[in-house]
Amino acid sequence: MKKIYLYVFLTGMLFGSMEVALKIGGATFNPIQLTFIRFLIGGLFLLPFAISDLKKKQIKLSTSDLGYLFTLGLICICFSMVLFQIGLMGINASLAALIFSINPVFTMVFAHFIVHEKFTKKKAIALTISIVGLIIVMNPQKFISGENNIWFLLMTLVAAIAFGLYTAYGKKRIGVIGGVAQNSFSFLMGSAVLLIILIASGQPVFQGVSLETAPLLFYLGVCVTGIGYYFYLKTVEVAGPSTASVAFFIKPMVAPIFALVILGEAITLNIGVGLIFILFGSFINLTDGDKLVRMFRLEKVFYKQ
Repeated sequence: MKKIYLYVFLTGMLFGSMEVALKIGGATFNPIQLTFIRFLIGGLFLLPFAISDLKKKQIKLSTSDLGYLFTLGLICICFSMVLFQIGLMGINASLAALIFSINPVFTMVFAHFIVHEKFTKKKAIALTISIVGLIIVMNPQKFISGENNIWFLLMTLVAAIAFGLYTAYGKKRIGVIGGVAQNSFSFLMGSAVLLIILIASGQPVFQGVSLETAPLLFYLGVCVTGIGYYFYLKTVEVAGPSTASVAFFIKPMVAPIFALVILGEAITLNIGVGLIFILFGSFINLTDGDKLVRMFRLEKVFYKQ
């Protein structure tokens, strides 16, 4: 069980450093190019584990499975991650990280319609609190002054919503295909589509890849996209999605610190207050609803005494 806690912690730290690394990488590579390279590396890193899992389960992917994986690749890589990279270039890394951290609440909304998961009052409360936190973080007053570009903020928000859709839709066959195989093949298929787009539009594919940029690409491709997702999915398999989702509880706490130390981004008041709301919404989403009700009842009894 200690290994699971380590997996969750490392996943949260790796995911929490993602925006800072992507911000740095965005100075050398264009958004589609960087997204293509990192998910190509991440997909290839996960591929041996994916093939091994499929062999152990004696699963052969059907044409329907390949279509399903291709759809996942389009949603996650070609839409969500490209939009996220574009949005990140126009706003602070810490702000982008906090916006993206609420993707689990969108997952539960989409899961209600896609895999028919019950949308409870507890989830509605978590969604409402997280959205309040999101509004505080985005700070609408800065739209008027022009300090925050609304289009980059909206791109980041749409990216988070699309990632929630990707996660919810991914629940349809993850129990059969397995998380590692599902991510590896969808990553590679999505990267293949981006490669076609890059070539067709005359954009650079591997231009900028050098000894100087290799460490950053290794970190983004192998550490964040490869190892990060591997730890996350192994936690899902062993301890369940609720435990694995704690990584998205850690991410918004560490991302502003990484941004402060590495990029010099200030942790503003609205970031701090919004973070509290987002963490509280995540906590409610991760906590068993019956336990919360029992705790509330005990507090009322104690108060009356």
